Amino acid sequence: MESKKEFSRRKFIKRSVITAAAFSIVPAHVLGGKGRLAPSDKLTKAIIGVGGMGKNHIPYEETPVVAICDVDSAHLERVKNMLGYPVKTYHDYRELLLDPAIDIVHIATPPHWHGIMSVDAARAGKDVWCEKPMTRTIGEGLRVKEAMEQYGRIFRLNTWFRFKDRFYGMDTTVKPIKKLVDSGMLGWPLKVTINASTGFNWKFYWVGRTDLDIQPVPKELDYDMWLGPAPFKPYHRHRTHGTFRGYWDYDGGGLGDMGQHYLDPVQYILGKDHTSPIHVEVDAPQQHPDAAGTWKRIELTYEDGCRIILDGEDKDKAAAFIEGPEGKLFPGFKSDIPNLEKKLASFPDPEPRVTTFSDSVRTRKKFALNEENGFRSCTLVNMAIIAVRLGRSLEFDPQKFRFIDDDGANDLIHQPMRTPWSI
Repeated sequence: MESKKEFSRRKFIKRSVITAAAFSIVPAHVLGGKGRLAPSDKLTKAIIGVGGMGKNHIPYEETPVVAICDVDSAHLERVKNMLGYPVKTYHDYRELLLDPAIDIVHIATPPHWHGIMSVDAARAGKDVWCEKPMTRTIGEGLRVKEAMEQYGRIFRLNTWFRFKDRFYGMDTTVKPIKKLVDSGMLGWPLKVTINASTGFNWKFYWVGRTDLDIQPVPKELDYDMWLGPAPFKPYHRHRTHGTFRGYWDYDGGGLGDMGQHYLDPVQYILGKDHTSPIHVEVDAPQQHPDAAGTWKRIELTYEDGCRIILDGEDKDKAAAFIEGPEGKLFPGFKSDIPNLEKKLASFPDPEPRVTTFSDSVRTRKKFALNEENGFRSCTLVNMAIIAVRLGRSLEFDPQKFRFIDDDGANDLIHQPMRTPWSI
């Protein structure tokens, strides 16, 4: 149980963050004054969570890391030594947010922290680079979207396939696929199949265990702070660090891990950045209330009839990646449309977007994958997770962000947080 002293300290930090935000909503470099940028005019970055992705993404667009934060002291020490130059270290991310030398906060924690930290960082006047999935719940995503607008912050979601790198089994970037869909040559509505045969591995090894005993908490780990807003569960090492994805409290198995990587580009390709499906159908075994399990098939359907098939069993091995009434596109960017590349050359390229986050921060123009379209693609993932957890099909209102006539599903949109945490 938390002591009165610790609770008072937390209240003080929270109050201090709010006060600091009132004076630092706009970064100094945007105001044009001397500000907090180094003479080299470089943006500075802090990383919250340096055990995995945070450690792997230290070099980024010449934004030097000036501070790191982790609830595991071993992680902090390892990365501090790896950097090879003096860096500030923090145990509590709220203290890091008070540091005026920080422009960008990279949130690389487990997903159950993404929503709270993103909102707190925005309130403290920081721009946010967040790992996927954007948030663990639909409700948290709504609050993040609202906070970025409320505090005038720039947000980047760290899944990059909609704007660069080859898109898994397609042997191409997303750009020509988007161009093909926009051309209308495939017809409409479209069906997209995501399975092993079209190049997508659902990583079903990210499942939880149901036989966990109680283990002693390692001395280097503040387990209570690691849990944060998540319900208290006795410590077992399988819940934390590299295997946390297998538990609903912190993520959503392979679907939570890879879903936004896979589905965000599909949402962009289909032109669905401003809406969500109205129906989700699921075929999955009954799920454990704590440990995430596997599933067989999930189908997401939009109002216009476009469908996204998540084929967990890889049952349709001959499926096209995208299929329309007028044509198909297969893995390797192969199609049944003759002379496809020659025909595509006559169509315009997709609208250009800002794909360098530091440029977005300096110009205050939205990043290509931001809090708005990122929220929509994260909603695809969270709709699917809710359907899997409940084991039933659901109807969804994409404007009200509510499931229709299903209180159990709606209870999972805004999930309670452990005291004293809130968003």
